[in-house]
Amino acid sequence: MFDFKNKIAVVTGGARGIGKCIKEQFEAAGATVCVIDLLENDGFVGDLADKTVLEAFAAKVIAEHGRVDFLINNAAPQMCGITEGSYEDFEYALKVGVTAPFYLAKLFMPYFAERASIVNISSSRDRMSQPETESYTAAKGGISALTHALAVSLAGRVRVNSVSPGWIDNSYTVYEGADAVQQPAGRVGNPPDIANMVLYLCSDMAGFITGENICIDGGMTRLMIYHGDHGWEMKP
Repeated sequence: MFDFKNKIAVVTGGARGIGKCIKEQFEAAGATVCVIDLLENDGFVGDLADKTVLEAFAAKVIAEHGRVDFLINNAAPQMCGITEGSYEDFEYALKVGVTAPFYLAKLFMPYFAERASIVNISSSRDRMSQPETESYTAAKGGISALTHALAVSLAGRVRVNSVSPGWIDNSYTVYEGADAVQQPAGRVGNPPDIANMVLYLCSDMAGFITGENICIDGGMTRLMIYHGDHGWEMKP
């Protein structure tokens, strides 16, 4: 469906889960993929919260390829809450989830190819929360806002969009019962549900889309929940 031959894609957090699926989908479509992750991988191992690591990674990409066609900011920030989370925990989450995407976009700005695209991976938590998720939720809200800011600043040069996954099971578990039917789509999501949208947003088919956030959550954020509906109960 997609032809990305001779394209250079950068994927952060590309060693597992959604990021690994995005990497594999790009490669299947012919692209060369540069990965950075804390986990071992065949690309670059490093901490996205470290400014010098980001600079070294960007320099390596440019030295080897000379340009970037697609930047996918996928690396997930850690989750901590207001009760147990420290100042340092919260700061670290924002460095990985917001500062790194901003700085990579800045480092690659002179090297983005014609019709380049940035896709940021946010979360449905950018608009809804569970208790004790402050660091992750703040980071995902931040990258959603960063998306439309970058889309305006890079207008005419780079399209910038974000994707907000809901419940995505990286192990491809098939859920039944309440876990499945609570979602209007009738199932839990899998990494290709996100990767397919990322590749679409990078393609010329999405050439008129920029500054947008697309929520892929099986409809969960559209489901109104009241105490007593369909067996739901609120237990204060």
